[in-house]
Amino acid sequence: MRTATVARKTNETDISVTLNLDGSGNSEISTGIGFFDHMLEGFSRHGFFDLKCRVKGDLEVDGHHTVEDTGIVLGQAMAKAWGDKKGIHRYGSFILPMDDALALCAVDLCGRPYLNYACNFPTERVGGLDTELVREFFYAVSYSAGMNMHLKMLDGRNAHHMAEAMFKAFAKALDMAVCREPRLTDVLSTKGSL
Repeated sequence: MRTATVARKTNETDISVTLNLDGSGNSEISTGIGFFDHMLEGFSRHGFFDLKCRVKGDLEVDGHHTVEDTGIVLGQAMAKAWGDKKGIHRYGSFILPMDDALALCAVDLCGRPYLNYACNFPTERVGGLDTELVREFFYAVSYSAGMNMHLKMLDGRNAHHMAEAMFKAFAKALDMAVCREPRLTDVLSTKGSL
């Protein structure tokens, strides 16, 4: 089973993440930001990833360090869990509807980090989460995991639906990318490595 545990402690956050890429969608999430917990639970469930995430952050300042650092640690856990990437699809994409929202996510586990993000939320907050931190989270994940990610909101009016559609689209695209391809014995690259 492709699992990883990563812990990171700074003066701003204390984070532990355990990720199983071959799970069934079970999660135990505690970040101190209820809506962010909800997003990570959706990511876990819809990607069939087992995820344990314990975060203590300086929420008395704001949610920025908590959300960004969680993205860093989760991205590191992903890279550790998929290892040398032999035998996986490498690419994944998904368009996910959620009521008024329609989100597109495409990923390439190429080892070259890049985020192309396009979403304009209609509100500054959803629950306890600043909506500008959604981009910070995905930026941190993509760079820590060495992942090329394109994440775009194609339509939407409700910020809750929009954020949730993005996290779920990411989950589905990533699940597709990490799935094993029986025809592959090496990595999906003409270079021979990723």
